[in-house]
Amino acid sequence: MLQDDDKQLENEETVNEAEEQAAPQTEEVEDTSPETIELEVESDVDLSSPHDDFDWDKGNRHALPYSEDEISNYLKDYESTLNSVSENEIVSAKVALISDGDVLLDINYKSDGLISLSEFRDNPDLAVGDMVDVYVERQEDERGQLVLSRRKAKLLRAWENIVDSYENGTVIKGTVISKTKGGLIVDAGGLETFLPGSQIDIKPIIDYDSYVGKTMEFKVVKINETIKNAVVSHKALIESDLAEQREAIIGGLEKGQVLEGLVKNITDFGAFLDLGGVDGLLYITDISWGRISHPSEILALNQKINVVVLDFDENKKRISLGLKQLQPHPWDVLDETIAEGSTVKGKIVNIEDYGAFLEIQPGVEGLIHVSEVTWSNQPVNAREFFKLGQEYDAKVVTINRDDRKMSLSVKQLSADPWSEIETLFPLESRHTGEVKNLTPYGVFVELKEGIGGMVHISDLSWTKRFSHPSEFTKVGNDIDIVILDIDKESRKLSLGHKQIEENPWDTFENVFPVGSYHEATILRRDDRGAIVQLPYGLEAFAPIKHVRKEDNTLAEVEEVLTVKVIEFNRDDKRILVSHLRYLDDIRREADEQVKKEKTVARQETRKAIKKTQSKVERTTLGDMDVFSQLKEQLSDNADEAKDE
Repeated sequence: MLQDDDKQLENEETVNEAEEQAAPQTEEVEDTSPETIELEVESDVDLSSPHDDFDWDKGNRHALPYSEDEISNYLKDYESTLNSVSENEIVSAKVALISDGDVLLDINYKSDGLISLSEFRDNPDLAVGDMVDVYVERQEDERGQLVLSRRKAKLLRAWENIVDSYENGTVIKGTVISKTKGGLIVDAGGLETFLPGSQIDIKPIIDYDSYVGKTMEFKVVKINETIKNAVVSHKALIESDLAEQREAIIGGLEKGQVLEGLVKNITDFGAFLDLGGVDGLLYITDISWGRISHPSEILALNQKINVVVLDFDENKKRISLGLKQLQPHPWDVLDETIAEGSTVKGKIVNIEDYGAFLEIQPGVEGLIHVSEVTWSNQPVNAREFFKLGQEYDAKVVTINRDDRKMSLSVKQLSADPWSEIETLFPLESRHTGEVKNLTPYGVFVELKEGIGGMVHISDLSWTKRFSHPSEFTKVGNDIDIVILDIDKESRKLSLGHKQIEENPWDTFENVFPVGSYHEATILRRDDRGAIVQLPYGLEAFAPIKHVRKEDNTLAEVEEVLTVKVIEFNRDDKRILVSHLRYLDDIRREADEQVKKEKTVARQETRKAIKKTQSKVERTTLGDMDVFSQLKEQLSDNADEAKDE
């Protein structure tokens, strides 16, 4: 549009020049004064002028005195002197002027662009004549000015460099500007990118702050076109530099070769060693012949050690290393004095369900099976009995140097107490033991180290029934027992607790006869019935329908009721009671009392009626005498009246 305006302006200027040149000629032609006519007649000189060939038909103000071909050629010549500029592209501009905080830029276009000097803060040495890249935002704004941006050009060029690095592996430069979670923020040509901590160097970096402010080279490993974000790596450059060196090292490796390595990283499963440009893995099981829980117990970061190459894979670039292999196996140099029957000392290094492993010396271990812990027949929980790091003396039961196996025993260091069990714990003798374990069917009691027995749940109390022994005692408590039976071959003792006291059921038969009434407290209740407590701590059972109260509701736990004994079985030690039967008896007694009272009342009524009747008869006869006397008196009075 601007070009069209320029063309129109040029055409108008051409027309004006033509008119100005034609004006004097017109005045000479149209001058008809006598002096002029006389000169023309008298003179024989040729009076023609240079403008006689002017085409007066082309004097139109809005027409050009050029042909179409001439106009086209002129435009081509004009446009060839200017750059072809499109919006939203980056072009090269020359600094034409720096003044008052602005920079005037010449891009060889119809007009120059103006950019604030603040966009060149990264180039403090900017001078007139320098060439810079700028971004064309608009060819013309509302005032016809060219709109340029150096910041957008810088960002766009930076993104192009980032994409090129990602696609082609080119190297870019950037400055670390800050630390963030998990890594660093890098300014790469004006764009902020993320440098993960694992991509800073081939060795782990702890101090991120030391990198802030440094200018480094990077490769782009990941980009996001949508949000114009990228992840860069400095480690990739280092690895590429070490690639040739790594290939040379791996190519010269041999199994059994001893190398010097630097510990660069320690993990739970092992340690990574730098072998001079290539990494190798030293597994935790190859660090020491003995058991260790973590490599840091033996190794430290940046420690130099000699290792042996166990295996390597040229394709996967994996190298397996060993440290303990540089020393002979402990079983091969084990002292000959360690034999069957000898006593050894060590510490617990591993615990399993079936036993514990005792380390005699690093790399030499023996198994203490749970059956070799104690002479007692009570099951032993190895994880509860043993603790890691505990020291024990043990007797060597078996040893096999070829298979590198050894079985040990703790209990065989002392004499078998079961050999004299009848003397130590005769039948029906009373003792006090410690509760070691509880099961649903009984209580295990230790009487002496290696000797123990079980109290069956039914032998805990004469009067109470327990659903679990934990209702009666706890592990660690002392309990009085009576030896009921000895099984020497099976190493078992049958114990009893209730046998400490006499059987009270002989007396209970007289205290709780069938038909007797007692106060009872509800202890437990289920769908079948309720367990109630009678006097003297005796427990009885009431079927569910027999604990219904007078209002037809079931009695609740801890509620006190009056019950009637409906069954007493001394042999089975069972008592059945009923609150319902008690209520029935109360109602029956009430009914009988009412009947009795009614009978007495009826008899008293009859007596009262008879007495009343006798009184009525006597009263009637007396009234007859009075009437007779009154009649006689009236008769006498009548006679006297007649006489008068």
